[in-house]
Amino acid sequence: MNRLAMLIGTVMGVGYLRPAPGTWGSLVALPMGWALHVTGGLPLLMAGVLASFFMGLWATGVMTRGQDDHDPSEIVIDEVAGQWIALLPLSYVAWRHGLDITVLWPGWVAAFALFRLFDITKPGPIGWADRQHGPMGVMLDDVIAGVFGAIGVLVLAGVCHGLMGL
Repeated sequence: MNRLAMLIGTVMGVGYLRPAPGTWGSLVALPMGWALHVTGGLPLLMAGVLASFFMGLWATGVMTRGQDDHDPSEIVIDEVAGQWIALLPLSYVAWRHGLDITVLWPGWVAAFALFRLFDITKPGPIGWADRQHGPMGVMLDDVIAGVFGAIGVLVLAGVCHGLMGL
């Protein structure tokens, strides 16, 4: 197997951690997302999402070529891409208003919890994407879960800051 594909797909071996490699992949995405944001703000985090998606497509294709399992649990680059999507609303607010992104820590907790919830339960289009075979299905279910997570972060922020005045 191609060593570079394995390093990308497993996010430097994080995908081999047990139990729950997807959760480990999402957890490691948090400091990586923070580093991207503090280095280059929202534009760099968005570039990271795109790069992780396309590198994930390639790595997943290489790692699953000729195998029956189209979505082995050690591939967690998809969790990184999805988790970063769930963080985009926080990155936007911090970048737009010149805030230290760590002051938005409740949003980070919400982004992590919501992304994992949607990735594990796979409602609606997330489940549809998960049933697609091939690298696109592997990546797409987490991308959609990330979008759902980002929407959830926005809704929770609206409730907390708008309705509740916190």
